Amino acid sequence: MQEIVLALIAGLIVGIVFTWIKLPIPSPPALPGVIGILGIYLGHKIMNYVSAFLS
Repeated sequence: MQEIVLALIAGLIVGIVFTWIKLPIPSPPALPGVIGILGIYLGHKIMNYVSAFLS
């Protein structure tokens, strides 16, 4: 849980700094980007499970 909170705080700081210096945020556009990142994470977890199951 601590990692999640630290990641959220880091993300908030990066968002604030990028907005302050008038740069575009370093993330994909809203919901489609978040879903894409979630897909990458789930694909990684599935492959870990499959490779452990086949070994």
